[in-house]
Amino acid sequence: MEALGDIDSNARLLIALGSILLLGLLASFVGKRTFLPRVTLLLLFGVVIGQHGFDVIPSPLADNFDAIAQIALLMVGFLLGGKLTRRSLDGLMWTALGISLVTALVTAILVSLGLMLIGVDVVVAVLLGCIAAATAPAAVLDIVTETGAGGRFKDLLLSIVALDDAWALMLFGIGIAIAFPLYDGSFNNGPFLMTLKHIGGAICLGFLIGVPATYLTGRLKPGKPSMTEALGVVFLCGGVALWFDVSYLIAVMVLGSTIANLAQHHDYPFHAIEGIEDQFMMLFFVLAGASLEVNLLLQIGTIGLAYISLRVLGKLSGA
Repeated sequence: MEALGDIDSNARLLIALGSILLLGLLASFVGKRTFLPRVTLLLLFGVVIGQHGFDVIPSPLADNFDAIAQIALLMVGFLLGGKLTRRSLDGLMWTALGISLVTALVTAILVSLGLMLIGVDVVVAVLLGCIAAATAPAAVLDIVTETGAGGRFKDLLLSIVALDDAWALMLFGIGIAIAFPLYDGSFNNGPFLMTLKHIGGAICLGFLIGVPATYLTGRLKPGKPSMTEALGVVFLCGGVALWFDVSYLIAVMVLGSTIANLAQHHDYPFHAIEGIEDQFMMLFFVLAGASLEVNLLLQIGTIGLAYISLRVLGKLSGA
């Protein structure tokens, strides 16, 4: 940052934002012509310009990574929820439920047992196994969009990814409930009940906001909601979810699914979000790469390599 120290902070921020967006377009161009997806290129670019690289990201941008990440994930969750319609899941619902559940369970069990076999503490192994069940929805959605995949395969894949986070939350709650008696001999079902609250509360919230939004949005301009309407509903749902400490990702997924299934006067209620979602995704992945603790990656050792390998094996064999 010293090289840019004599530049006004607002100028640095605007230069950084413009550079990230333009280089995001370059990453998309390169990704379409190589075997590397855009997500990987954006993460690598973030590492290069981040704190362990040239360190040229202005602090206002780096300090607000959490807010940018939440906005990007809100849009991703809303778009994923919009894919969960009766028409798109016709004949696929039980397949999606089965694959997502078995994949999550097999991954959690395989990672936990594998780590125990190499000497990792039982409590740590169980919790890492539960964490391994989760899937990053933003990366999957970005790659599906980039490749232009379509048809029933895309519908099934995105449905599995959408359901994956609910299973991962439940498994983590169960894992913590198991870890307490293993750690100090005391039984505590509080974490599991809290997890049920996170999921159940999010489902109720998404439905409660989604039902009126279904009938109120898309009236100013018949056929599709405006950008203001779409963002207003998504941000409202996400903010209330954070306020009540429930899963904002699941809440906006249920919101998107509710609107997509109930709206009769919408042509397609998600065009507005798709119009700006890409820009936030670019910022999200670049800042994620910039915040990566590269020095810690070099210290993961046998446990880290075993975790990664077992997780890949669990996801593949489970699916």
